[in-house]
Amino acid sequence: MNTEWKMDLDRKQTFFKCTKWQFEDTLDPINCPFHYFCDSIYPGDYPEIIDLLVFFFFTFSYLTTLLAVLRKVLSRTRVREDDGADDDKAKRYLLPSGPLSLPLILLILAKGQRINTLFPISIFGPAILQLVQLSVLIFENNIEKEASFVFFEASTISGVLHASLYLDAVILPYYTGYDALVTSTFSGVCKSCICRKEPLTVGGKIVAYRGWSSTSFLLVGVLCLRIICKLCREEAKRKKVFVIKNAVEGLAWVVLIRDCVYLAVMSPVEEPVLFRVYVFGSVLMLICVYVITQVCCLISRRQSKKTTNT
Repeated sequence: MNTEWKMDLDRKQTFFKCTKWQFEDTLDPINCPFHYFCDSIYPGDYPEIIDLLVFFFFTFSYLTTLLAVLRKVLSRTRVREDDGADDDKAKRYLLPSGPLSLPLILLILAKGQRINTLFPISIFGPAILQLVQLSVLIFENNIEKEASFVFFEASTISGVLHASLYLDAVILPYYTGYDALVTSTFSGVCKSCICRKEPLTVGGKIVAYRGWSSTSFLLVGVLCLRIICKLCREEAKRKKVFVIKNAVEGLAWVVLIRDCVYLAVMSPVEEPVLFRVYVFGSVLMLICVYVITQVCCLISRRQSKKTTNT
């Protein structure tokens, strides 16, 4: 790894904000077979107050989701109808996947290239997307009208896909620049000129995480299966779709946990390690709380059925 770039803040920002790496012919094909330089970068960052507002919004969304999860877990002993109504209201107005928070999250991710001081989206944007994905998986829509249900779920599908694309537009240049810094040597021709032994790929090869990934597509599959379950008239077909939905949902949970653990461990090392682990660890803790309580409820139900049968 290069040690020189750590002391050159301007060069580091140029690499992380570069939107286009230009390949050019080299005069030394043996020692510098691939020569690149940064051809264009993102504009300047927003004021620090914007990063602070985004951080407070993320904290509020996380606490809202945590309280909703705890309320959902504690209400298992109550009547299901009352629980569903409360959860539906919380989902509509407060949760990250709701119609109020999701458009704000899309705006944050769409402008994430310039939110890069106190709470850089290039680093913590994946945690925001995972919070949305977590919210979608935990809280199902309880709208009775089929047309309203389909419209709400379709809007959520569109929001999840757009959020994934917007996140990739932020993190891919960052990961590419990080790969260029870590695995290249400076040619000295210009500040961003580098020599490489292999071609520079979009997103680099060091960090494998992508917003537009199997996690997002599994989540979209869960939402589509929820729509099919709602519109299905025959009870037998509905049960089959319900089993498939549960299987896809379980796979989505596994992939989401994998992503969260991976980002907490394998994110670029130049990030503030403790803060990074805290952010992604908080999301992982929220996932574990819900999954563990669901497993405990399933085990208790099976034990109660066995006792009633005996």
